[in-house]
Amino acid sequence: MILMRSPLLPVAVAIAALVGLPVASVLTHLFAGGTGETWQHLAATVLPEYVGNTLWLCLGVGLGTALVGVGTAWLTAMHRFPGQAVFEWALVLPLAVPAYVLAYVYTDLLQFVGPVQIWLRETFGWSKADYWFPEVRSLPGAVAMFVCTLYAYVYLLARAAFLERASGMLEAARMLGVGPWASFFRVSLPLARPAIVVGVSLALMETLADYGTVAYFAVQTFTTGIYRAWFSLGDRIAAAQLAASLLGCVILLVLLEKLSRGRARFHNTTGRSRPLAGHTLTGWKGALATLACLLPLTAGFLLPAALLLKMALAEGDAQFGQRFLILARNSFTVAGVTAAVAVLLALVLAYSVRLARRSQPGWPSLLARGLNRLVGLGYAVPGSVIAVGVLIPVTRLDNWLAAQWQVWFGANPGLLLTGGIAALVYAYLVRFLAVALQTVDASLGKITPSMDDAARSLGLSQGQTLARVHAPLLKGSLLTAGLLVFVDVMKELPATLVMRPFNFDTLATQTYTLAADERLAEASTAALAIVAVGILPLIAISRQIARSRR
Repeated sequence: MILMRSPLLPVAVAIAALVGLPVASVLTHLFAGGTGETWQHLAATVLPEYVGNTLWLCLGVGLGTALVGVGTAWLTAMHRFPGQAVFEWALVLPLAVPAYVLAYVYTDLLQFVGPVQIWLRETFGWSKADYWFPEVRSLPGAVAMFVCTLYAYVYLLARAAFLERASGMLEAARMLGVGPWASFFRVSLPLARPAIVVGVSLALMETLADYGTVAYFAVQTFTTGIYRAWFSLGDRIAAAQLAASLLGCVILLVLLEKLSRGRARFHNTTGRSRPLAGHTLTGWKGALATLACLLPLTAGFLLPAALLLKMALAEGDAQFGQRFLILARNSFTVAGVTAAVAVLLALVLAYSVRLARRSQPGWPSLLARGLNRLVGLGYAVPGSVIAVGVLIPVTRLDNWLAAQWQVWFGANPGLLLTGGIAALVYAYLVRFLAVALQTVDASLGKITPSMDDAARSLGLSQGQTLARVHAPLLKGSLLTAGLLVFVDVMKELPATLVMRPFNFDTLATQTYTLAADERLAEASTAALAIVAVGILPLIAISRQIARSRR
C-alpha cells in the first residue's frame, strides 16, 4: 500500500544500493585474508610514512584553509576597502583550478631551471651553492597547493555565516562595549563555527581524495599506496584494505566534527537580520585588507591561469590538433553522460522524498530521507576508494556476462562494462551524484506543496505533476546541477586513471601523463582547458555572491 502511494521509493532503494555497493565492496575486504606478505612488506617499508604524511597533510591543509578562508570572508563580509566589491566574488575563482594543475604550474615556475631561480642566479651572480630555495615538490609544497585552491570552500561558507548573523548580535555586542576584534572572536567566530568546520571538512576530503598532486610531489599517502598496491604489487585485496583505511579516515573526520559540537547550538535568536553596514577601512588598513585578499586570489587563480595561458600559446601541446580534439571529445562524452544521468537520478531521489513525506510521514518518509543521506556520503569518499570498490564487483560481473554470452551465443563479446565507459560513468555517479542531489533537493523544497494539491485536483498523476509542474520550475536548478557534475567529472583524476578503458584518455589524464614525464609546457594546453571549463559554474556562484550584499 505504501509503495503504491510512493511508487518511486523502490527505485530510490535500488539507486541507493547501487551507489553504496562500491563502499560495501571495499569494507568487505577489510578483514579478508591472503595479504599477509603484502601487509608485512607495507608495514616494514611505507605504511608508517603513509600514515604520517596523511596526518601532516590534513593538519597543514586544515589550518591553512581555515586561516585564509575565514580571514578573507571576514574582510569582505564586514568591511569596506578598495577592491572589496570585486574580491567578494573573485575569491571563489581558485576552485576552478585543480590542485594537481597548480602543482604542475608552480613546479615549472619555482624549480631550479624555472624562471624564478634563473632570474635570481642571473641577477645576483649566484651559483647553486650560494643560496637556498624552498623545494616546491615536498610535503609543505603539497600543503601550499591545496590551501591555494581549497580555501575557497571555507570562504564561501564562512562569508555566508558572517552575513546571516551580521546585524543583531554584533550591534548588541557593540552596545555592551565590545570592540571589533573582541566581537569577532567572542560573537561572530563562534556563531560561524559550524560553517567553518564544514568548509574545512570539505577541503580535507578533497585533500584525502587527491592523487595527482601527492604523486607528482612524491609525497607518499594512502592514495598513492592504493595505486601502488593495485598496479605495482598486483594485490587487489591489499589495495581494498588500504582504501578501507582511507575511508576510515574520512568517517573519523565526519564523526569528530559531529562530536565536537556536542550539545551546542548555533542559532540567531534576534529577528534583526538586515545587513550590517560594513566598517570602512582607509589608508594603510585598507591597503593591508586589499593585499590580504589579493594574495590568495593571485596565488590560487590569477598567476596560474596567466602562466598556463603563456605556456599554451608559446609552446603548448605538440599534438594539439586531432589528438587534443579526441581528448576533449572523450572528456565531454563521459562528463556529459554522467551529468545527464546524475540529474535524472537526483530528480528521482528528491521527488521520492517529497512523495513519501506527503503520502505518509512514517517509515517511508524516514527511509527515503535516509537513502538520500546515504547517497550523499558518496561525495565524501575519495575517487581512488570508489574506483577500487567499483572494479572488484564489476569485473566479476563482466567476466560472468562474457562467459554466459559465450554459452548463449557461441561468441565472446569481451568485457562489456569495464571495456567501455559504462564502469567509468558508474564510478563518477557514485562520487558525484550527491552534488546533483543536494542542488535539486534544495530547489524542490522551495516549491509549495499546494501546487501538488492543485495539480492532483486537476486530474494529473504523480508523474504528470513532475513533468508538467515541477520540471519546468526546476529547469534552472537542473541545469546548475548538471553543470556542477560536468565540471567535477572533467577535473576528476584518481578514478579516471584506474577505471578508464584501454586507450581512452581524457584531458585530466593527459595533463597528468605529460606532467609526470616532465613535459609541463605541453601539459598546459589540456590543463588550461580544464580550468576554462571549471570557471563556468563559478561565474554563477560569483554572481550570486555579488547579489547577496544587495
